[in-house]
Amino acid sequence: MSHPLLFFSGGEIIIIVFFILLLFGADALPGVARTVGKLMSEFHKATDDIKREITEQTSDLKSELNNMKEKVEKKGGDFSRKIEDELK
Repeated sequence: MSHPLLFFSGGEIIIIVFFILLLFGADALPGVARTVGKLMSEFHKATDDIKREITEQTSDLKSELNNMKEKVEKKGGDFSRKIEDELK
């Protein structure tokens, strides 16, 4: 997984930090960073929950499809054997 800061060069990051420092001030910067960190953490938790839910839902569907596939293959094999027996 790529990190979002990889799309910015060093100079661009310095300019962004400079503007953030001007906007919020040096005293508020740790609080802003903490808040951004918490938001990023919540975002990652939410995406992990969504991924887990999708995986759980699709695993049930995948299991059902595999059962159907086995039944079709069994019936197809039985049908093939009947045809071979008829042709003998």
